[in-house]
Amino acid sequence: MERSDCHAGFPHPFIHELKLSRAQRIRGIILGTILFPIRITLAAICFLLMWPVARLRLAGLSAEERSRPVTGWRRWFLHPIVLQLSRAVFFSLGFFWVKVKGRRADLKEAPVLVVAPHSSFLDMLVLCPTQLATVVSRSENTSLPVIGALLEFNQSVIVSRKDPESRRMAVTQLNERLTSKGYWPQMLMFPEGTTTNGHALIKFKPGAFLAGVPVQPVLLRYPNKLDTVRWTYKGTTWIEALWHTCSQFYTNMTVEFLPVYTPSQEEKDNPNLYADNVQKLMAEALGIPATDYVMEGGVPVSKLGGLSLPLESPARETLSLLHRNGLETCDLEAALDRMIDRCQSGAQGLKTSAEELASVLALTDKRTALQICGLYSKDETVDLRQIYLSVSALSGFVDFKSLLHSAFSLFDREARGSLSAEELSDLMGALLGVPQANTAQLYTEACRQGRLTEGDLLRVLTTHPTYRRALNEFLQPGDEEAGSRAALANRKAVNNNENMNNGNGLSYYSKKFE
Repeated sequence: MERSDCHAGFPHPFIHELKLSRAQRIRGIILGTILFPIRITLAAICFLLMWPVARLRLAGLSAEERSRPVTGWRRWFLHPIVLQLSRAVFFSLGFFWVKVKGRRADLKEAPVLVVAPHSSFLDMLVLCPTQLATVVSRSENTSLPVIGALLEFNQSVIVSRKDPESRRMAVTQLNERLTSKGYWPQMLMFPEGTTTNGHALIKFKPGAFLAGVPVQPVLLRYPNKLDTVRWTYKGTTWIEALWHTCSQFYTNMTVEFLPVYTPSQEEKDNPNLYADNVQKLMAEALGIPATDYVMEGGVPVSKLGGLSLPLESPARETLSLLHRNGLETCDLEAALDRMIDRCQSGAQGLKTSAEELASVLALTDKRTALQICGLYSKDETVDLRQIYLSVSALSGFVDFKSLLHSAFSLFDREARGSLSAEELSDLMGALLGVPQANTAQLYTEACRQGRLTEGDLLRVLTTHPTYRRALNEFLQPGDEEAGSRAALANRKAVNNNENMNNGNGLSYYSKKFE
């Protein structure tokens, strides 16, 4: 587990590995071979029966009529059919019983139901005890067979995460529905926005709380001997989760409706505060911690003063990969020297392919270079500044002041002596190893007379309590790295390298900012 995670004392919510004994594996193979094809076939049949019914609900309606809640026979006749077929899907997958605790609030009491923790697509079973409440879904899902028809049937709010205009329209649509005073059906939302292992609640997104209306918290539990349902960022895949779940004789699920939460005026004015308070309430009821972890750009991070700190440091993983591939401390130092030379050579040297990276790092195995690229980028090219700065920060070869000077020079390409807000965001993203979406607070703190100079940035990063904490917790070498660097420094004590501080490059870096 990474340093930021350990310091917080919270379990990592984005990793779930189903550990089975040998007997459980044998039992799962035998039962799965029999039950999996039968159950998937039955579920598929139910889905196929739902498809034409779902399409029929809005068939023949104009765009204006589709923009209003469905009423009449399309509601009282078709809704129960889809509800029963939906329950049949999960029944066929082994969810024979769903235990319901508490009372579901009616529409006027709570226009929105907030459900957590979010574990997998199998959580959608909660739609049955909530009478197929309206949901919010990604636009990509509308093109899926059957699923697209069911989203249309549900009159879901559709949003494209990549399109800012789509997100803006979705927020407007949500506010209109939640403040319609019973005109639109009750909505159901998973405020975590992604799946976790259920060991902690991650930070709630504010979407369900923007309208400032009362919400009803809904808890999901899977009280089973084997936790087969969950699939997250890393570990058990969705197909493995489905296989293991179908390989059980049955799977238990408990849905608990908590009392309606009515926001204060302060919470109505501040949706983030409202979301945080509901998260804490639900975490306490579940007996798990409420964290500030989020999934940002497909990467799990924690938030600190607007900065995004990765739970799994790309730089630390890069160092681990390099060590496993035989790079000694002196080899790593030489590789970092080659990287900074390449970075300073000009813009054409910044974007590097995996093959070029293998050459810079003196790797004989290109697959390792591909793995390193994958830690920083979604394709096979990577900005070399990200690798150099984030790895240098943890390696401890240079003190932080020298490292920041190099970073400032690399991102101040026009040599103005100052950085723009966008350049600061890029610089911090390179230091921390993940993109930074919200450095406005840091920029404001560091700016003097409308300019962000290197001295001002160093001052804020090393004296401001929030950012000093980020440096101490995240940009300090671990014990193993510090030990290796100290040994190298001792061997080179006679060398008065200009990057060293009094002959020992660790003397500044290993001292925490106080």
